[in-house]
Amino acid sequence: MAKPGLLDLEKHFAFYGAYHSNPVNVAIHMVFVWPILFTALLLLCYAPPLFGLPPIELSLFGHGLALFLNVGCLLALVYAAFYVFLDPRAGSLAALLCLMCWVAASFVAGRLGFSLAWKVVLGAQIVCWTGQFIGHGVFEKRAPALLDNLVQAFLMAPFFVLLEALQTFFGYEPYPGFCATVEAKIDAQVSEWKDKQEKLIT
Repeated sequence: MAKPGLLDLEKHFAFYGAYHSNPVNVAIHMVFVWPILFTALLLLCYAPPLFGLPPIELSLFGHGLALFLNVGCLLALVYAAFYVFLDPRAGSLAALLCLMCWVAASFVAGRLGFSLAWKVVLGAQIVCWTGQFIGHGVFEKRAPALLDNLVQAFLMAPFFVLLEALQTFFGYEPYPGFCATVEAKIDAQVSEWKDKQEKLIT
């Protein structure tokens, strides 16, 4: 059953789907979206801890790991919580991946050091964003969603590519009829966009 407002998954996924209907572009996003989140968290791992809280000391693969409750941790928690509210089942998987990204980013940050990490992050971000813009420009032939809805593009993209993968490979849908309803909304939005493009040309 569809939820209202900010938690309306049908509305959000239809918006996303209208910008990602080409299978090559979809595949490109599946490859590059999560690395963008991971490398962003990697850089944020160097932010100071919130309220001066001490780190959580763990051991990972025989190495010491210090998890700082900072902006990176807060971002991962916000993403995780929002995805669970959108859809408890797929959202829980997405939330787990977000937290795993934060832990893994903290581990990598501790091994690299800031002077090397920011270069790795910059290179990865350039590659990932270039790939996505190529996907839109060459295959989708439509500008990215972030140009129309910046918050939705950044906040929801990781969950959407995961949901797309779950639907494609496992036939998952949050509730019966979700895929059919969303597909109809996507078709309507794409048709509306094409009509606008034709009017601009003529």
